Amino acid sequence: MNQPRVERLSRRDRLKGLPFNRMIPNILTLLALCAGMTAIRYGLQERWEHAGLALLVAAILDGLDGRIARVLKGASKFGAELDSLSDFICFGVAPALLLYMWTLSGAGRIGWVLALLFSVCCVLRLARFNTNMDETDRPAWTSNFFAGVPAPAGGGLVMLPMFLSFQFGDGLFKQPAMVAVFVVVVSALMISRIPTFAFKKFRVAPRWILPTMLLVGLFAASLVSAPWLTMAATLIVYMASIPFSLRSYRKLEQAQGDTPDATPLDAAGGAPPPNP
Repeated sequence: MNQPRVERLSRRDRLKGLPFNRMIPNILTLLALCAGMTAIRYGLQERWEHAGLALLVAAILDGLDGRIARVLKGASKFGAELDSLSDFICFGVAPALLLYMWTLSGAGRIGWVLALLFSVCCVLRLARFNTNMDETDRPAWTSNFFAGVPAPAGGGLVMLPMFLSFQFGDGLFKQPAMVAVFVVVVSALMISRIPTFAFKKFRVAPRWILPTMLLVGLFAASLVSAPWLTMAATLIVYMASIPFSLRSYRKLEQAQGDTPDATPLDAAGGAPPPNP
């Protein structure tokens, strides 16, 4: 006699639907996917600057979805898988195709091999993340680091020659050999275990709040007035931070006395994808 009542309750719960607020992170993820696909469309039309801007929009949306999901306290396996698939299209497929159409095609078969290399390294990184999601035996301090370069950062770094060419002209930056070096180095960094700063739990001291807000305003103004130079400078600073993140990780590891198994948190993107 209890079975019909249980079925009625279950049906009633389903009819309640899902609150729209919990759908917002997934919507942002889908918008990021659309931006990544749009970048490929612009690449087919040889509108390279528009393609770069579309990737920038995808990176911004990808950075927001996970953080908004944490604010809304929503997490699901569906959201994590959706985020990983979107990351692969936006930062694994789109940059590889854009670079191939832009200049790597001039290197013949080697150019296509390099494009495949980058995509393969990106998908391997995402697969590694998905298999490590349930690991909870790491020390808490390792959550401040990623293992290797996250997919959005990797997608940006590999596009650095194109961004520099927008600012300073093709010349050196459009040479297939130059782009090939970036593809190989960034691909290796993505699948490496080198600790990189996660910037997830970054705290600002009270006396630095106003200066930080001022710097953010200046960064936004620079992004509008000189987008390619600002993006290139940001990516160069990020790359320059990798040795410091490695040194910081080693110091914390020695201070805490952790074993070598205390590997940094792996991640698919700039933030873990806990969105529902």
